[in-house]
Amino acid sequence: METRYAHHPDDIKKYGTDELRRDFLVETLFESGQVHLNYTHVDRMIFGGVTPEDHELTIKLDNELGVEYFLERRELGIINIGGEGTVVLDGMEYEMQQRDGLYVGKGTREVLFRSKDAGNPAKFYINSAPAHHTYPTVKIDINQIDPLQMGSSETLNERKIYQYVHPNVCESCQLQMGLTMLAPGSVWNTMPCHTHERRMEVYLYFDMEPETRVFHFMGKPEETRHLVMKNEQAAISPSWSIHTGTATSNYTFIWGMCGENITYSDMDHIKMEDLR
Repeated sequence: METRYAHHPDDIKKYGTDELRRDFLVETLFESGQVHLNYTHVDRMIFGGVTPEDHELTIKLDNELGVEYFLERRELGIINIGGEGTVVLDGMEYEMQQRDGLYVGKGTREVLFRSKDAGNPAKFYINSAPAHHTYPTVKIDINQIDPLQMGSSETLNERKIYQYVHPNVCESCQLQMGLTMLAPGSVWNTMPCHTHERRMEVYLYFDMEPETRVFHFMGKPEETRHLVMKNEQAAISPSWSIHTGTATSNYTFIWGMCGENITYSDMDHIKMEDLR
């Protein structure tokens, strides 16, 4: 598990491209037969990818969290972006089709990940946040979610927002998680942009062609920066940073948040004239 530390926004003004990419971009999440986790000190979110091949995988920790097992004091959100798979929670099996989700409550001791076909492995993307209470585990089927219809083709941001770990779907302590799918011809997400002073966010971009690139914008509104990203890469967005992106083609992204509340609309919108 790789650790990323928190930053004061004034420090980012001095960063070049390599430093920004080192601290805010995660380039490798999914690798066959591997677990890749990232621990950010921004609200202590853990995110990453689990890609089982011909044998099951689990999350094994040494003393990184100071607990006996991973979810002793944490909750977990999972979305499968790969082939068919299975998640086993304390002996209970959950079949996971592509884009199926799962909320896992605090106190679950055993979490196992399996692929049905090693030639087309599941890709389990996970977000985990500290938790103070145990809420029930909930399986989430994308076909049972009524998405929010946002944006328009005229502004190049027509998109559907699927809320997975959200009060409309299941209870959680502080974790929120969902998936946004851009329509063909649309490339902007979350524009006009906003910040979340009371929580952080992580973006995972996927469903992209090899040559497609996303320009993910970050930084204070009055002094923005950007990360050039490709398929299945993630960006860390602190509470003081804007988060918005545009790309050379349409794409899908998973957003995960944790912090002071689980109010989806709690955001501070930025006027276009204030962006620099």
